[in-house]
Amino acid sequence: MGRYRLALLPIGLVLILVGVYVAWLVFQPAPYAFAGGHPVDLAAYTGPSPAGAAHELLGADERARGEYITRMADCEACHTAQGGAPFAGGRPFVLPFGTIFAPNITPDPETGIGRWTDAQFLRAVHQGISADGSRLYPAFPYASYTMLTDADVAAIKSYLFSLKPVRQANKANTFTFPFNQRWLVAFWSAFFNRDERFRPVQEQSPAWNRGAYLVEAAEHCGECHTPRNLLQALDQRRKFAGGTAEGWIAYNITSDPISGIGDWSPDELAAYLHSGHAAGRGAASGPMGEAIDLSLSRLTRADVGAIVTYVRSVKAIHSNALPRPAGAAADSPKIPETANITGKRVFEGNCASCHAWSGAGAIVNSAQLTGARAVNDASATNVIQVILGGSGSADSGRSYMPSFAAVYSDAEIAAVANYVTARFGSTPSRITPDRVATLRLQQ
Repeated sequence: MGRYRLALLPIGLVLILVGVYVAWLVFQPAPYAFAGGHPVDLAAYTGPSPAGAAHELLGADERARGEYITRMADCEACHTAQGGAPFAGGRPFVLPFGTIFAPNITPDPETGIGRWTDAQFLRAVHQGISADGSRLYPAFPYASYTMLTDADVAAIKSYLFSLKPVRQANKANTFTFPFNQRWLVAFWSAFFNRDERFRPVQEQSPAWNRGAYLVEAAEHCGECHTPRNLLQALDQRRKFAGGTAEGWIAYNITSDPISGIGDWSPDELAAYLHSGHAAGRGAASGPMGEAIDLSLSRLTRADVGAIVTYVRSVKAIHSNALPRPAGAAADSPKIPETANITGKRVFEGNCASCHAWSGAGAIVNSAQLTGARAVNDASATNVIQVILGGSGSADSGRSYMPSFAAVYSDAEIAAVANYVTARFGSTPSRITPDRVATLRLQQ
C-alpha cells in the first residue's frame, strides 16, 4: 500500500500543478485593475457620467446620439463585407478552426435583426446569447461590450433599426468539430464574461473614466491589442502588450518607450487616432485603419483626448520582439546593392516614387516609412499585408496605397518586404515566399 501511494504521488502533484495553471488562466485581473482605486456603480459615481454620446451631443436628437454611440462601438467594420452594404454582414473572419461570417444586423425581419426585441438585443450584446437562444462566438466582443450601459446598448439598437433594411442571408460558419458546438461557448463565457456594467474609478479624473469606458467597453481595444492565453481569453496580465487581428499584428500600445508608445507625445497619439497618421510614426492600415476610418475619426476631440489619457496610464510591458525603431535612412542604401536584387528592383519600380529612397515620403508625409513600427518589425507581417491588400481607399481621406497582390508573385513580395525592413528598419526580416502565400489566403 505504501509503494502504491508513493507511485500516485507524482500523478497527484501533476494534477495539482495543472489545476493551479488553469486557475491562473481563468482568474484574470479586471480590465483596469492596474489603476487601483475604488470602482463604484455608475449611479454612485459623483463625477459626470463616462457613458453615452459625447458631451457635445447632449442637445442632439436621439438618432444622432445613437449613431455616435454605434460609431464608438465600431460595429460597421465587422458587420460589413468588402464592397457590401453597411451592417449587412457577410464579412469572413478566418480562424485556426474555421471561418466565421459576421451576421446581418440591419432591421430586415427575415435575414437581419428586425424581429429582435430590446431584451434580446441587450442579452446578445451583454451575454453573447442570440435571439434564438444559441451562443454567439466571442469573435463578437461581448466580453468587452458587457461593460456598455443598458442605455447605450438601447441607443445602438435604436440607430440600427433606423437604417434601411437589407435583405441578405447570413452565411454559414465553417467550423469543424468540436468548435461547431455552440453550447460549449457557455463554459468559456462563464469563465471570461463578467456580465457586469462599467464601474468608474472614483479616484480617477473624468477624462480617465471616459477614456476607460471608450477603450475597454465601446472600442474594445484589448480584443486586438492584448495577447490571448491558451483558453483564448484576453491575458490581462499582459494588457495591451500586442496581439493579432485578421492576420495583422496589433502592436504593443503600453507605455513602454521602446516596444510600445511610451515615447509618443499626447498630440502624436491624438493625431494618429483622429487621422490615421502621426508624423514620423507611420500610418494606420488594415483593421486599425478601418477602426480609424469608421469609428475613431468620427469621435470628438475631447473623446480622442480621453482615450489618450487612459491608454497612457496603462503600465509599460516590454516586448523583446520589437526593437526601438531605426532613424532616418540615407538616400544611398545601407545594404549591399547585390544583397537583394529582386527586392531592390520591385522597390524601385513601384515603391520609391511615393516612399522615396530615403523612406521619408516623396509626395505626402503619410508615405514615410522610417519610424513606422511595421517596418521595424522583423516578422514583416504588416508590411506584407499592406503590399498584398493596400491601405486606405481613394475616398477615405487618408493616404492611399493600392494592392499589389495581383502584380507580384509571393517570391517578389517576400523580397521587397525583406528589402524594406533591411533598408529602413532596425532589424532585417527573412521572409520566405511560403509566408507570403499563407498571408495571401487571409486577404
